[in-house]
Amino acid sequence: MRGRKFFVRSIVSAVFAAAAAFLSEAAPAAGPEVKAKYVLSDVHLADFQMKTAGAITNDRGILLGSIGSDLWHGPGDAPGEFWMVTDRGPNGQIKVNGENRRTFPVPEFNPAILKVKAESGAIRIVETIPILTRSGKPVTGMPNTKGRDETPYDYAAEKTFAFNPNGIDSEGLVRTSTGDFWVAEEYGPSLLKIDRTGKVLRRYVPKGLRLDGADYDVVEALPEIFAKRKINRGFEGLAMSRDEKKLYLALQSPLLNPDKKTGDVSRQTRILVFDIATEKTVGEYAYSFDASKEFDPAHSAPDEMKISAIAAIGPDVLLVDERTDWVAKLYRVDLKAATNILGSRWDDGKTSPALEALNDLSGAGFKPLEKTRVVDLGGIPGIPEKIEGIAVIDQNTVAICNDNDFDIGEFDAQGNNVGKGTKNTILFIQLPQPLQLTDNEGVRMSGRSDAK
Repeated sequence: MRGRKFFVRSIVSAVFAAAAAFLSEAAPAAGPEVKAKYVLSDVHLADFQMKTAGAITNDRGILLGSIGSDLWHGPGDAPGEFWMVTDRGPNGQIKVNGENRRTFPVPEFNPAILKVKAESGAIRIVETIPILTRSGKPVTGMPNTKGRDETPYDYAAEKTFAFNPNGIDSEGLVRTSTGDFWVAEEYGPSLLKIDRTGKVLRRYVPKGLRLDGADYDVVEALPEIFAKRKINRGFEGLAMSRDEKKLYLALQSPLLNPDKKTGDVSRQTRILVFDIATEKTVGEYAYSFDASKEFDPAHSAPDEMKISAIAAIGPDVLLVDERTDWVAKLYRVDLKAATNILGSRWDDGKTSPALEALNDLSGAGFKPLEKTRVVDLGGIPGIPEKIEGIAVIDQNTVAICNDNDFDIGEFDAQGNNVGKGTKNTILFIQLPQPLQLTDNEGVRMSGRSDAK
Protein backbone atom coordinates (compact mmCIF):
# COMPACT_ATOMS: atom_id res chain seq x y z
CA MET A 1 0.00 0.00 0.00
CA ARG A 2 2.80 2.30 0.94
CA GLY A 3 4.54 1.59 -2.35
CA ARG A 4 1.31 2.30 -4.28
CA LYS A 5 0.89 5.72 -2.59
CA PHE A 6 4.49 6.53 -3.38
CA PHE A 7 3.89 5.55 -7.03
CA VAL A 8 0.78 7.77 -7.26
CA ARG A 9 2.60 10.70 -5.64
CA SER A 10 5.44 10.23 -8.13
CA ILE A 11 3.04 10.31 -11.08
CA VAL A 12 1.32 13.44 -9.74
CA SER A 13 4.67 15.12 -9.12
CA ALA A 14 5.79 14.28 -12.63
CA VAL A 15 2.62 15.75 -14.12
CA PHE A 16 3.01 18.97 -12.13
CA ALA A 17 6.68 19.18 -13.06
CA ALA A 18 5.84 18.78 -16.76
CA ALA A 19 3.11 21.41 -16.49
CA ALA A 20 5.46 23.79 -14.72
CA ALA A 21 8.10 23.25 -17.39
CA PHE A 22 5.56 23.96 -20.14
CA LEU A 23 4.31 27.09 -18.43
CA SER A 24 7.82 28.38 -17.84
CA GLU A 25 8.50 27.97 -21.55
CA ALA A 26 5.14 29.34 -22.71
CA ALA A 27 4.85 32.38 -20.46
CA PRO A 28 7.45 35.03 -19.68
CA ALA A 29 8.18 35.76 -16.03
CA ALA A 30 6.91 39.32 -16.33
CA GLY A 31 6.29 41.97 -18.88
CA PRO A 32 6.15 43.91 -20.97
CA GLU A 33 9.52 45.42 -20.17
CA VAL A 34 12.87 46.32 -21.67
CA LYS A 35 15.27 43.40 -21.14
CA ALA A 36 18.32 44.94 -22.85
CA LYS A 37 19.29 48.16 -24.64
CA TYR A 38 22.04 48.83 -27.18
CA VAL A 39 23.09 52.26 -28.53
CA LEU A 40 24.95 53.24 -31.72
CA SER A 41 28.12 55.19 -30.99
CA ASP A 42 29.01 58.45 -32.75
CA VAL A 43 30.38 58.13 -36.30
CA HIS A 44 30.56 61.10 -38.67
CA LEU A 45 28.92 60.51 -42.05
CA ALA A 46 32.06 61.46 -43.97
CA ASP A 47 34.09 58.84 -42.08
CA PHE A 48 31.35 56.22 -42.43
CA GLN A 49 30.96 56.53 -46.19
CA MET A 50 34.57 57.27 -47.18
CA LYS A 51 35.37 53.63 -48.02
CA THR A 52 31.98 52.48 -49.28
CA ALA A 53 30.22 54.79 -51.72
CA GLY A 54 32.35 57.82 -52.50
CA ALA A 55 33.54 60.80 -50.52
CA ILE A 56 31.22 63.27 -48.81
CA THR A 57 32.33 66.87 -49.36
CA ASN A 58 30.80 68.24 -46.17
CA ASP A 59 28.78 66.13 -43.73
CA ARG A 60 27.81 69.30 -41.80
CA GLY A 61 28.67 67.59 -38.54
CA ILE A 62 25.92 65.02 -39.02
CA LEU A 63 26.45 61.61 -37.42
CA LEU A 64 25.50 58.26 -38.89
CA GLY A 65 21.87 57.60 -38.09
CA SER A 66 18.56 56.22 -39.32
CA ILE A 67 20.02 52.72 -39.39
CA GLY A 68 16.85 51.72 -37.55
CA SER A 69 14.67 52.04 -40.64
CA ASP A 70 14.34 48.26 -40.31
CA LEU A 71 15.74 45.33 -38.38
CA TRP A 72 16.30 41.75 -39.63
CA HIS A 73 17.35 38.72 -37.61
CA GLY A 74 17.43 35.54 -39.68
CA PRO A 75 16.95 31.98 -38.38
CA GLY A 76 20.65 31.24 -38.81
CA ASP A 77 21.98 34.52 -37.42
CA ALA A 78 24.10 34.44 -34.28
CA PRO A 79 22.74 35.78 -30.98
CA GLY A 80 22.73 39.58 -31.01
CA GLU A 81 23.44 39.73 -34.74
CA PHE A 82 21.18 41.87 -36.95
CA TRP A 83 20.95 43.43 -40.38
CA MET A 84 19.80 47.05 -40.56
CA VAL A 85 19.24 49.60 -43.33
CA THR A 86 19.50 53.36 -43.57
CA ASP A 87 16.90 55.47 -45.31
CA ARG A 88 17.67 57.96 -48.11
CA GLY A 89 19.86 60.10 -45.89
CA PRO A 90 19.62 63.30 -43.85
CA ASN A 91 16.71 65.44 -44.98
CA GLY A 92 14.34 68.06 -43.67
CA GLN A 93 11.94 70.80 -44.66
CA ILE A 94 12.31 74.57 -44.73
CA LYS A 95 9.48 76.94 -45.54
CA VAL A 96 10.36 79.56 -48.16
CA ASN A 97 7.71 82.08 -49.26
CA GLY A 98 5.00 79.86 -47.82
CA GLU A 99 6.31 76.74 -49.62
CA ASN A 100 7.81 73.72 -47.86
CA ARG A 101 11.06 72.70 -49.54
CA ARG A 102 12.66 69.29 -49.05
CA THR A 103 16.31 69.72 -48.10
CA PHE A 104 19.21 67.26 -48.40
CA PRO A 105 22.11 68.62 -46.30
CA VAL A 106 24.42 65.78 -47.42
CA PRO A 107 23.41 65.08 -51.04
CA GLU A 108 26.26 62.59 -51.58
CA PHE A 109 24.89 60.22 -48.93
CA ASN A 110 24.11 56.77 -50.28
CA PRO A 111 21.72 54.30 -48.60
CA ALA A 112 23.44 51.26 -47.11
CA ILE A 113 22.79 47.89 -45.52
CA LEU A 114 24.64 47.19 -42.28
CA LYS A 115 25.44 44.02 -40.39
CA VAL A 116 25.63 44.85 -36.69
CA LYS A 117 26.29 43.14 -33.39
CA ALA A 118 24.37 44.15 -30.27
CA GLU A 119 26.63 43.53 -27.29
CA SER A 120 27.80 45.19 -24.08
CA GLY A 121 25.21 47.95 -24.44
CA ALA A 122 26.44 49.04 -27.88
CA ILE A 123 25.53 48.55 -31.53
CA ARG A 124 28.78 47.60 -33.25
CA ILE A 125 28.95 47.81 -37.05
CA VAL A 126 30.43 44.58 -38.43
CA GLU A 127 29.92 45.13 -42.17
CA THR A 128 28.66 47.91 -44.45
CA ILE A 129 27.17 47.20 -47.88
CA PRO A 130 26.34 50.31 -49.95
CA ILE A 131 23.36 49.91 -52.30
CA LEU A 132 24.63 50.30 -55.87
CA THR A 133 23.29 50.32 -59.43
CA ARG A 134 24.03 47.52 -61.89
CA SER A 135 27.21 49.30 -63.05
CA GLY A 136 28.39 49.76 -59.46
CA LYS A 137 27.49 53.41 -58.95
CA PRO A 138 25.74 54.71 -55.80
CA VAL A 139 21.96 54.70 -56.16
CA THR A 140 21.81 57.88 -54.01
CA GLY A 141 18.84 58.97 -51.94
CA MET A 142 17.65 61.58 -54.44
CA PRO A 143 13.99 61.71 -55.54
CA ASN A 144 13.24 60.03 -58.89
CA THR A 145 10.90 62.09 -60.99
CA LYS A 146 10.21 65.80 -61.45
CA GLY A 147 6.56 66.65 -60.93
CA ARG A 148 5.86 63.45 -58.99
CA ASP A 149 8.43 63.64 -56.20
CA GLU A 150 9.55 66.59 -54.11
CA THR A 151 12.24 68.82 -55.59
CA PRO A 152 15.55 68.27 -53.71
CA TYR A 153 17.23 71.36 -52.26
CA ASP A 154 20.48 72.00 -50.39
CA TYR A 155 20.54 72.48 -46.60
CA ALA A 156 19.55 76.16 -46.91
CA ALA A 157 16.69 75.42 -49.36
CA GLU A 158 18.30 77.68 -51.96
CA LYS A 159 20.06 75.43 -54.49
CA THR A 160 18.31 72.53 -56.23
CA PHE A 161 19.79 69.13 -57.02
CA ALA A 162 19.04 66.91 -60.01
CA PHE A 163 16.45 64.15 -59.82
CA ASN A 164 17.82 60.62 -60.11
CA PRO A 165 15.78 57.65 -61.41
CA ASN A 166 18.12 55.32 -59.47
CA GLY A 167 17.48 57.02 -56.13
CA ILE A 168 15.74 55.09 -53.36
CA ASP A 169 14.26 55.87 -49.96
CA SER A 170 14.95 52.50 -48.37
CA GLU A 171 12.82 51.49 -45.39
CA GLY A 172 12.18 47.72 -45.22
CA LEU A 173 14.77 44.92 -45.29
CA VAL A 174 14.98 41.12 -45.30
CA ARG A 175 17.91 38.83 -46.07
CA THR A 176 17.65 35.39 -47.66
CA SER A 177 19.51 32.27 -46.55
CA THR A 178 21.73 32.64 -49.65
CA GLY A 179 22.84 36.12 -48.56
CA ASP A 180 20.82 38.24 -50.99
CA PHE A 181 18.57 41.10 -49.87
CA TRP A 182 15.11 42.49 -50.57
CA VAL A 183 14.43 46.14 -49.78
CA ALA A 184 11.13 48.05 -49.73
CA GLU A 185 11.24 51.77 -50.44
CA GLU A 186 8.98 54.80 -50.48
CA TYR A 187 9.55 56.73 -53.71
CA GLY A 188 7.89 54.24 -56.08
CA PRO A 189 6.72 52.76 -53.88
CA SER A 190 8.86 49.83 -54.94
CA LEU A 191 10.51 46.55 -54.03
CA LEU A 192 14.18 45.95 -54.84
CA LYS A 193 16.04 42.68 -55.30
CA ILE A 194 19.67 43.23 -54.26
CA ASP A 195 22.55 40.77 -54.44
CA ARG A 196 24.91 40.10 -51.56
CA THR A 197 27.37 42.73 -52.84
CA GLY A 198 24.73 45.47 -52.73
CA LYS A 199 23.95 45.72 -56.45
CA VAL A 200 20.30 46.23 -57.41
CA LEU A 201 19.22 43.45 -59.76
CA ARG A 202 15.58 44.50 -60.23
CA ARG A 203 13.20 47.16 -59.01
CA TYR A 204 9.51 46.22 -58.96
CA VAL A 205 7.17 49.21 -59.33
CA PRO A 206 3.44 49.88 -59.82
CA LYS A 207 2.14 49.32 -63.34
CA GLY A 208 2.51 52.39 -65.49
CA LEU A 209 5.30 53.96 -63.43
CA ARG A 210 8.29 54.83 -65.62
CA LEU A 211 11.83 55.31 -64.36
CA ASP A 212 13.58 56.21 -67.60
CA GLY A 213 17.35 56.07 -67.28
CA ALA A 214 17.49 53.68 -64.33
CA ASP A 215 20.71 51.66 -64.20
CA TYR A 216 19.00 48.37 -63.37
CA ASP A 217 15.95 46.44 -64.56
CA VAL A 218 12.60 48.05 -63.72
CA VAL A 219 9.64 45.65 -63.66
CA GLU A 220 5.99 46.79 -63.48
CA ALA A 221 4.77 44.09 -61.10
CA LEU A 222 2.69 45.93 -58.48
CA PRO A 223 -0.93 47.14 -58.69
CA GLU A 224 -1.25 50.41 -60.58
CA ILE A 225 -3.23 52.04 -57.79
CA PHE A 226 -0.15 51.97 -55.52
CA ALA A 227 1.32 54.79 -57.60
CA LYS A 228 -1.15 56.96 -55.64
CA ARG A 229 1.06 56.65 -52.56
CA LYS A 230 1.38 59.68 -50.35
CA ILE A 231 4.75 61.45 -50.69
CA ASN A 232 7.23 59.99 -48.15
CA ARG A 233 4.64 57.36 -47.18
CA GLY A 234 5.28 54.48 -49.58
CA PHE A 235 6.36 50.97 -48.52
CA GLU A 236 7.71 51.03 -44.99
CA GLY A 237 7.30 47.44 -43.77
CA LEU A 238 8.76 44.27 -45.34
CA ALA A 239 8.65 40.66 -44.15
CA MET A 240 9.53 37.28 -45.65
CA SER A 241 7.87 33.92 -45.08
CA ARG A 242 10.01 31.35 -43.30
CA ASP A 243 10.16 29.18 -46.43
CA GLU A 244 11.39 32.25 -48.38
CA LYS A 245 8.64 31.92 -50.97
CA LYS A 246 6.67 35.08 -50.17
CA LEU A 247 7.35 38.70 -49.33
CA TYR A 248 4.88 40.93 -47.50
CA LEU A 249 4.91 44.68 -48.16
CA ALA A 250 3.09 47.14 -45.93
CA LEU A 251 2.09 50.58 -47.16
CA GLN A 252 2.95 53.13 -44.49
CA SER A 253 -0.12 55.33 -44.98
CA PRO A 254 -3.38 55.30 -46.91
CA LEU A 255 -3.21 55.92 -50.65
CA LEU A 256 -4.26 59.35 -51.89
CA ASN A 257 -7.25 57.69 -53.47
CA PRO A 258 -9.09 59.31 -55.09
CA ASP A 259 -7.35 62.47 -53.84
CA LYS A 260 -5.14 63.92 -51.13
CA LYS A 261 -8.04 65.19 -49.04
CA THR A 262 -9.46 61.67 -48.80
CA GLY A 263 -6.11 59.99 -48.14
CA ASP A 264 -5.04 62.36 -45.39
CA VAL A 265 -7.99 61.45 -43.17
CA SER A 266 -8.37 57.80 -44.20
CA ARG A 267 -7.97 54.89 -41.77
CA GLN A 268 -7.39 52.28 -44.51
CA THR A 269 -4.01 51.12 -45.73
CA ARG A 270 -2.91 48.00 -47.63
CA ILE A 271 -0.56 45.02 -47.37
CA LEU A 272 0.69 43.21 -50.49
CA VAL A 273 1.92 39.64 -50.94
CA PHE A 274 4.66 39.10 -53.54
CA ASP A 275 5.58 35.66 -54.88
CA ILE A 276 9.36 35.43 -55.21
CA ALA A 277 9.50 32.61 -57.78
CA THR A 278 7.08 34.16 -60.28
CA GLU A 279 7.96 37.78 -59.42
CA LYS A 280 4.28 38.62 -59.24
CA THR A 281 1.93 40.19 -56.73
CA VAL A 282 -0.42 37.44 -55.52
CA GLY A 283 -2.28 39.05 -52.64
CA GLU A 284 -3.60 42.35 -51.28
CA TYR A 285 -5.31 42.96 -47.96
CA ALA A 286 -7.00 45.91 -46.30
CA TYR A 287 -5.66 47.00 -42.91
CA SER A 288 -7.61 49.47 -40.77
CA PHE A 289 -5.78 51.80 -38.42
CA ASP A 290 -7.07 52.41 -34.93
CA ALA A 291 -8.90 55.69 -34.47
CA SER A 292 -6.12 58.23 -33.95
CA LYS A 293 -7.90 59.97 -31.07
CA GLU A 294 -7.94 56.71 -29.10
CA PHE A 295 -4.52 55.47 -30.20
CA ASP A 296 -2.55 58.63 -29.33
CA PRO A 297 -4.82 61.32 -27.85
CA ALA A 298 -1.94 63.82 -27.64
CA HIS A 299 -1.31 63.57 -31.40
CA SER A 300 -4.72 62.80 -32.81
CA ALA A 301 -4.45 63.93 -36.45
CA PRO A 302 -5.48 60.95 -38.64
CA ASP A 303 -2.39 61.20 -40.86
CA GLU A 304 -0.13 60.54 -37.85
CA MET A 305 -1.12 56.85 -38.04
CA LYS A 306 1.38 54.62 -39.86
CA ILE A 307 2.63 51.07 -40.35
CA SER A 308 6.42 51.07 -39.99
CA ALA A 309 7.45 47.43 -39.70
CA ILE A 310 6.13 43.90 -40.09
CA ALA A 311 7.48 40.44 -39.27
CA ALA A 312 6.24 36.98 -40.27
CA ILE A 313 5.38 34.78 -37.28
CA GLY A 314 3.60 31.99 -39.17
CA PRO A 315 2.26 31.05 -42.60
CA ASP A 316 0.58 34.30 -43.76
CA VAL A 317 0.53 35.55 -40.15
CA LEU A 318 2.20 38.89 -39.45
CA LEU A 319 3.25 41.01 -36.52
CA VAL A 320 2.49 44.65 -37.41
CA ASP A 321 4.05 47.79 -35.93
CA GLU A 322 1.26 50.40 -35.96
CA ARG A 323 2.38 53.76 -34.67
CA THR A 324 2.48 57.51 -34.51
CA ASP A 325 5.89 59.09 -33.95
CA TRP A 326 5.26 58.89 -30.20
CA VAL A 327 3.21 55.73 -29.57
CA ALA A 328 3.69 52.25 -31.05
CA LYS A 329 1.63 49.07 -30.67
CA LEU A 330 2.22 45.61 -32.12
CA TYR A 331 -0.71 43.70 -33.59
CA ARG A 332 -1.11 40.17 -34.93
CA VAL A 333 -2.99 39.67 -38.22
CA ASP A 334 -3.80 36.47 -40.11
CA LEU A 335 -4.08 36.96 -43.87
CA LYS A 336 -5.75 33.56 -44.30
CA ALA A 337 -8.76 34.82 -42.34
CA ALA A 338 -9.20 37.92 -44.55
CA THR A 339 -10.29 38.55 -48.15
CA ASN A 340 -7.70 38.88 -50.91
CA ILE A 341 -8.82 42.03 -52.77
CA LEU A 342 -6.09 41.93 -55.44
CA GLY A 343 -7.57 42.71 -58.85
CA SER A 344 -10.96 43.58 -57.36
CA ARG A 345 -12.83 46.86 -57.79
CA TRP A 346 -10.85 48.23 -54.87
CA ASP A 347 -7.79 48.32 -57.15
CA ASP A 348 -9.70 50.45 -59.67
CA GLY A 349 -9.08 54.16 -59.21
CA LYS A 350 -12.55 54.85 -60.61
CA THR A 351 -14.36 52.97 -57.83
CA SER A 352 -16.55 55.31 -55.82
CA PRO A 353 -16.51 55.48 -52.91
CA ALA A 354 -12.87 54.39 -52.82
CA LEU A 355 -11.58 52.01 -50.18
CA GLU A 356 -9.75 54.92 -48.56
CA ALA A 357 -13.00 56.87 -48.30
CA LEU A 358 -14.62 54.23 -46.08
CA ASN A 359 -14.37 54.77 -42.35
CA ASP A 360 -15.88 51.37 -41.56
CA LEU A 361 -15.19 48.31 -43.75
CA SER A 362 -17.92 46.15 -42.21
CA GLY A 363 -20.26 46.87 -45.11
CA ALA A 364 -17.66 46.82 -47.90
CA GLY A 365 -18.50 43.27 -49.01
CA PHE A 366 -15.19 41.72 -47.99
CA LYS A 367 -13.34 40.82 -44.81
CA PRO A 368 -10.46 43.10 -43.82
CA LEU A 369 -7.59 41.99 -41.61
CA GLU A 370 -8.63 41.40 -38.03
CA LYS A 371 -6.15 42.70 -35.47
CA THR A 372 -5.17 41.23 -32.11
CA ARG A 373 -3.02 43.45 -29.91
CA VAL A 374 0.21 41.83 -28.76
CA VAL A 375 1.82 44.67 -26.83
CA ASP A 376 1.52 48.42 -26.28
CA LEU A 377 5.10 49.63 -26.59
CA GLY A 378 4.04 53.13 -25.63
CA GLY A 379 3.27 51.89 -22.15
CA ILE A 380 6.84 50.72 -21.48
CA PRO A 381 9.21 53.22 -19.82
CA GLY A 382 12.27 54.13 -21.88
CA ILE A 383 10.85 53.38 -25.33
CA PRO A 384 12.20 55.93 -27.87
CA GLU A 385 10.09 57.70 -30.49
CA LYS A 386 9.64 56.46 -34.08
CA ILE A 387 9.83 52.67 -33.69
CA GLU A 388 10.49 51.56 -37.28
CA GLY A 389 11.99 48.07 -37.00
CA ILE A 390 10.96 44.81 -35.33
CA ALA A 391 12.52 41.36 -35.27
CA VAL A 392 11.21 38.27 -33.49
CA ILE A 393 13.81 36.69 -31.20
CA ASP A 394 11.65 33.96 -29.66
CA GLN A 395 8.05 33.49 -28.55
CA ASN A 396 8.57 35.72 -25.52
CA THR A 397 10.91 38.35 -26.95
CA VAL A 398 11.03 40.85 -29.79
CA ALA A 399 13.75 43.30 -30.72
CA ILE A 400 12.77 46.80 -31.81
CA CYS A 401 14.72 49.76 -33.15
CA ASN A 402 14.06 53.45 -33.72
CA ASP A 403 14.77 55.83 -36.57
CA ASN A 404 16.50 58.91 -35.17
CA ASP A 405 16.34 60.83 -38.51
CA PHE A 406 20.11 61.41 -38.31
CA ASP A 407 19.34 63.61 -35.30
CA ILE A 408 18.63 66.49 -37.68
CA GLY A 409 18.06 69.78 -35.86
CA GLU A 410 18.93 73.38 -36.65
CA PHE A 411 22.00 74.54 -38.58
CA ASP A 412 24.42 77.01 -37.04
CA ALA A 413 26.11 79.97 -38.76
CA GLN A 414 28.73 77.65 -40.25
CA GLY A 415 26.07 75.36 -41.69
CA ASN A 416 26.66 72.55 -39.20
CA ASN A 417 23.90 70.49 -37.65
CA VAL A 418 22.92 71.07 -34.03
CA GLY A 419 20.84 68.06 -33.00
CA LYS A 420 19.18 67.01 -29.78
CA GLY A 421 21.41 63.99 -29.22
CA THR A 422 18.82 61.38 -30.22
CA LYS A 423 20.52 58.00 -30.74
CA ASN A 424 19.75 54.87 -32.72
CA THR A 425 18.94 52.04 -30.32
CA ILE A 426 18.01 48.37 -30.35
CA LEU A 427 15.90 47.16 -27.45
CA PHE A 428 14.89 43.64 -26.45
CA ILE A 429 11.30 43.63 -25.23
CA GLN A 430 9.77 40.92 -23.07
CA LEU A 431 6.18 40.37 -24.18
CA PRO A 432 3.26 40.14 -21.76
CA GLN A 433 2.08 36.91 -23.44
CA PRO A 434 3.98 34.49 -25.72
CA LEU A 435 3.62 34.76 -29.47
CA GLN A 436 2.04 31.86 -31.32
CA LEU A 437 5.00 31.12 -33.57
CA THR A 438 4.43 28.48 -36.25
CA ASP A 439 6.61 27.07 -39.03
CA ASN A 440 5.76 26.62 -42.74
CA GLU A 441 3.30 23.83 -41.94
CA GLY A 442 1.67 25.66 -39.06
CA VAL A 443 3.48 23.64 -36.38
CA ARG A 444 4.08 25.60 -33.19
CA MET A 445 7.69 26.64 -32.57
CA SER A 446 9.56 27.92 -29.54
CA GLY A 447 13.05 29.23 -29.03
CA ARG A 448 15.53 30.80 -26.67
CA SER A 449 16.13 34.50 -26.37
CA ASP A 450 19.26 36.18 -27.75
CA ALA A 451 19.12 38.86 -25.07
CA LYS A 452 22.05 38.89 -22.69
